[in-house]
Amino acid sequence: MSVDPHYKQWLTELKQRVLQSQLKAAVKVNSELLELYWQLGADIVERQKTATWGDKLLAQLSKDLMATFPDMKGFSVRNLKYIRQWQQFYAGNAIGQQLVAQLVQIPWGHNIQIIAKCQSMEEAVYYVQSTLEHGWSRNVLVHQIDSGLWQREGAALHNFKRTLPTTQSDLAMQTLKDPYIFDFLNLSKQHSERELEQGLIDHITQFLLELGAGFAYMGRQYPIKVGERDFYIDLLFYHARLHCYVVIELKLGEFEPEHAGKLNFYIKAIDEQLCKQGDAPTIGILLCKTKDKVVAEYALSDINKPMGISEYKLTQSLPEALQSSLPSVAELELLGGDHE
Repeated sequence: MSVDPHYKQWLTELKQRVLQSQLKAAVKVNSELLELYWQLGADIVERQKTATWGDKLLAQLSKDLMATFPDMKGFSVRNLKYIRQWQQFYAGNAIGQQLVAQLVQIPWGHNIQIIAKCQSMEEAVYYVQSTLEHGWSRNVLVHQIDSGLWQREGAALHNFKRTLPTTQSDLAMQTLKDPYIFDFLNLSKQHSERELEQGLIDHITQFLLELGAGFAYMGRQYPIKVGERDFYIDLLFYHARLHCYVVIELKLGEFEPEHAGKLNFYIKAIDEQLCKQGDAPTIGILLCKTKDKVVAEYALSDINKPMGISEYKLTQSLPEALQSSLPSVAELELLGGDHE
């Protein structure tokens, strides 16, 4: 095959493209390299359709490119297979140039994980765009895919469309998940609500990762005074993108209608006592072990404060690799304190 004139001509053109890419990569390393990968993947797919080289093409191409560019690590047979798979995954769905522009902006390792783990084009695009938006490390990305974030985000029962302005409602809906997965807790089967609450605070960085981007921790058992009585909110956060406080109440068992009434009371208290000019209406999230969807919908139907109801699940521990990717408890508490 190395003496085939068509192959030699293509190899010469390809080498020139690699050289041009290397020059540009000094300024835009990742995007230029991935644009090269995208073109290379398309070439490989096309030539394997029309030529008789078959799988021998990748071995020969790898050998030739590595000989010419010994300092580049992306031309192994294994990586050429990934490049082909990557291009086939997206190109088979009539994607636009806008998506290609997004694909080349995230690291190659992220792209490989996305096509390896995602079952559909829609799911893959979601994780590409989320990585760009939130700056996820590869470990965080893998965790989000493995936990099924795409399927869970925006799935909670809520009354946001009725209780919030449209722009705020759309963003709030995207913020909630159902279920929430607390796979970093090791609690006994007979744990109490206080043990669950303490476990979440002890692992606040992982908890915030599961809640999603924008949450700043304000405190647990947050005290409020109404009339002559003292009340204590399980968990209080401030959401930087929604510009509002978020009250979270934890319930170990099944959702009961009275839970919504109590959360509604807490939301009103925060609106009255903590909210300042520029703050959007406080949102409540009720996390329960199980819920009857019809009962939850009935309970929300006459609640006038914005509220969502989600289940939570306890599974195995969070991978240790995520620890270095997340902020410390001290950093988060400082962030929360800055708003007050």
